[in-house]
Amino acid sequence: MFSLCSIARMERIDTSAVAHAILDAPGWARVGITAPSSCLREDAALELARVIADAVTAPARQKAEAQASLPL
Repeated sequence: MFSLCSIARMERIDTSAVAHAILDAPGWARVGITAPSSCLREDAALELARVIADAVTAPARQKAEAQASLPL
């Protein structure tokens, strides 16, 4: 059964960040996703997924690093 605990951790993905990540991805990956070779398509898809995942998780990491720590 689906755990409701995972709902609390869900965040909305910024579609603008995803779009910019796709446009900033290496050209071979953007073109390779339409290649006739299944091996090249899979490699391109993995590269696009990596670039998108990095772009989506980067703002969260930057916010955490930018938050000021208080002295104890």
